[in-house]
Amino acid sequence: MLDAAVRAFARRGYQNASMDDIAELAGVSKPLVYLYLNSKEELFAACVRREAASLVAAVRGAVERGAPPDRQLWSGLSGFFAHTARHPDGWALLHVQARTHGHPYAHEVAAMRAEIVAFVTQLIAAAARKGAPSPERRMAAAEVSGLAHALVGAAESLADWAGDGAEPDGPSAQEAAATLMNFAWAGLGNLLCGQGWSPAR
Repeated sequence: MLDAAVRAFARRGYQNASMDDIAELAGVSKPLVYLYLNSKEELFAACVRREAASLVAAVRGAVERGAPPDRQLWSGLSGFFAHTARHPDGWALLHVQARTHGHPYAHEVAAMRAEIVAFVTQLIAAAARKGAPSPERRMAAAEVSGLAHALVGAAESLADWAGDGAEPDGPSAQEAAATLMNFAWAGLGNLLCGQGWSPAR
């Protein structure tokens, strides 16, 4: 039932997806849908919570613990892109429908995003501790947090690009992850060695 609801909400939008549509897609009667969830609002909220938890679990589960910093980041990004590619309706529900439908759904997505950002912050902070040439050259906490926000935002944008169908032979999950690693890691790698960029004087 939740699979059918995610598909309907993602493809038709919250306003246009009816409980009749969802019951038909699920192959059950509309009274049965209402038996499990009292309203369309509750059904939508249940879908958002499930998809958010699934995405967070996919990212966390993909990271290769104990691997070098770049490998950990690569594996986490690969897990993110693989999940969004396998569950395009779930990604559309989270990144488009729930965000635009307002509170409390946008709040659920914001909480999911904050959890992923916190996790990426931990990965970058661990890499910074290992890669800094000396304790004095380690990145400040605010810089690490900013980089994590930038990386997550870039990943979200790439997931939209990879899944929008505009490219005839769209990138695979690993190709999307490699694109972001090529964009981000060269800069991160320099920062971890204490070699930051600054504007020319």
